[in-house]
Amino acid sequence: MHKVSVDDSPHVVVEDLVFRRGSKRIFDGLSLTVPRGQITTVMGPSGSGKTTLLRLIGGQLRPDGGRVWVDGQEVARLSNRRLFALRKRMGMLFQSGALLTDMNVFENVAFPLREHTDLPEELIRNLVLMKLEAVGLRGARDLSPAELSGGMARRVALARAIALDPDMILYDEPFTGLDPITMGQIVTLIQRTNRILGLTSVLVSHDVEEAMAISDQVVLIADGRVMDSGTVEAVRERASAWSEQFLNGRPDGPVPFHYPGSSYRDDLLRSAEPKHD
Repeated sequence: MHKVSVDDSPHVVVEDLVFRRGSKRIFDGLSLTVPRGQITTVMGPSGSGKTTLLRLIGGQLRPDGGRVWVDGQEVARLSNRRLFALRKRMGMLFQSGALLTDMNVFENVAFPLREHTDLPEELIRNLVLMKLEAVGLRGARDLSPAELSGGMARRVALARAIALDPDMILYDEPFTGLDPITMGQIVTLIQRTNRILGLTSVLVSHDVEEAMAISDQVVLIADGRVMDSGTVEAVRERASAWSEQFLNGRPDGPVPFHYPGSSYRDDLLRSAEPKHD
């Protein structure tokens, strides 16, 4: 049985994070805290670095400045052995599901158990069926990934993500491209999995309503920094002008509709000027 932690220390702490891709600065002094045992959603416009943040938390990328702590360990300073051990306590749900195409559903969920444990096959079989039952897909265990819908693939990926009973799950855009029924199923699964297993969940998303409905904490990021953070109620009550525009999907505001340029009038007048040889 999964042991629910009574530790009330933050699960993830990001301090003054700086990260660049070439000359572009993705994060510029970003700081945030992820409480243990809760669902924290990081939201922001496309290109604001949400998925990059997950990769920094998982140690796939290293910051150019600042620190990322997971469970009291500074990720960038861990040896390969200790980083590998930390990652085994993290589950990851990719936007596409990222299932292994040459394995059926059962084998995909069994894969981490076979790679990281010495459990006998009979016990692995029981664990896989238990995880698939939890996501409602025990009956689909013999299907190939090509036979799954997008929502089913994400549910199988969730079963695989919890196969090793992790302490934390990172979700990369879990609601993208789903129909309303499937989205409702994924929302319910994330909420139920977090509550029953006592997990810390970190979601990145731009689906405002779905994310806000299940989150204990929301962090809004843009321009390399945190614009607003707190409980859903607190963020809605004291949202900045930028956050209010983002949360309500307004086309114009602090983020302008028009790309910066000279005045439209001047452009028209210049085009009307006579040309001389």
